Amino acid sequence: MPDAHVVEWIRDKYIDLAESLDERGRRRWAAVEARSLGRGGIAAVAEAVGMSDRTIRNGIRELESGVSLAPGRQRRQGAGRKPRKEEQPSLVAALEKMISPTTRGEPTNPLRWTCKSTRNLAAELQNQGYVIGPTTVRVLLAELGYSLQANRKMQEGKQHPDRNAQFEYINARVKARKRRGEPALSVDTKKKETLGNKSNVGREHEPKGQPRQTDTHDFPDKTKGKAVPYGVYDIHRNEAFVSVGISHDTAEFAVAAIRLWWKKLGSKQYRSRKRLLITADSGGSNSSRSRLWKLELQKLADETGLIIEVCHYPPGTSKWNKIEHRLFCHITRNWRGVPLETFEIVVSSIGNTRTASGLEVHAWLDESTYEKGIKVSDEALSECVIKRHEFHGEWNYEIHPRQSLKSGKQ
Repeated sequence: MPDAHVVEWIRDKYIDLAESLDERGRRRWAAVEARSLGRGGIAAVAEAVGMSDRTIRNGIRELESGVSLAPGRQRRQGAGRKPRKEEQPSLVAALEKMISPTTRGEPTNPLRWTCKSTRNLAAELQNQGYVIGPTTVRVLLAELGYSLQANRKMQEGKQHPDRNAQFEYINARVKARKRRGEPALSVDTKKKETLGNKSNVGREHEPKGQPRQTDTHDFPDKTKGKAVPYGVYDIHRNEAFVSVGISHDTAEFAVAAIRLWWKKLGSKQYRSRKRLLITADSGGSNSSRSRLWKLELQKLADETGLIIEVCHYPPGTSKWNKIEHRLFCHITRNWRGVPLETFEIVVSSIGNTRTASGLEVHAWLDESTYEKGIKVSDEALSECVIKRHEFHGEWNYEIHPRQSLKSGKQ
């Protein structure tokens, strides 16, 4: 049993020095003190400073062997306890298996979230024989792309019973296109922007005390109009095309944006490919119920020879569309604090959007006028070659080019 006076004396010295010592310094100081005390010194120092006797013995070995560590290193290369996932190779797979059934949200989203706490997950893993604590679970979940989040008001009305099944179906179709090297797009219309010297959320650097002065009211200026950005996001390439319209957000405008993407980018990046997947919301200009949307896609299929497959997100789940968090949020951040006075500023701001993950954005101004209220007759719709999928054919369908059917090709 170490002498109480000796222990207290060592503790007082350690308190005076601790703040100026790093891990290696504390280890070696403890080793010097233990050696100076002789027999029983390791136990006395361990009790005084709360350090393990093993750490003190390591310090003594370092002193005796003359080991010199590189500047900034606290331990020799390879020292220290190995990570739990290396000690237990099946740990990560067990954690993934345990949380996958309860994973919610969009399955294709890189940021997934689970409804189980790290403490409960650690307890379940311990019951399976793994050595792990809540902190390590939190680290592993972060590495796997999961996070524990609070509730958020995102649901828009009653949820369809096959909501998650449709998410999984979309995910499977996107993966199928990726395996075959074929394009998969996420499309949607961004919020319309009123042009003019209007205040925009956010701040920009200006001379001190000289903030940019904007209009007091945000009333629309009829002479300048509104910018209508329609985004086409290439899921595989992390690349986006945005067509900025000057009139109305219609199905004709939406398909025109996809057509321009194919002409400017897609046809060069996916040469000889004959299938295109489009993931879209169930409402708006690309609504699953829109006859004009299907008719315009039929025209695009005829022009390009592409089989156009469409998968719609269920009603009330527009926030899970990839383009929302892979493109639109970055565009909004890029033009924060900047009054969108002209179409040129809108197009330039969108085209200059970049992210650390390598997102590249191309933007063009579409000066065509698109009329609202265009009706599509039953006869015109019947001429479209639409093949509905067995699983929710109202959401998942293919539009085949008519000329390929006439020539006997599928």
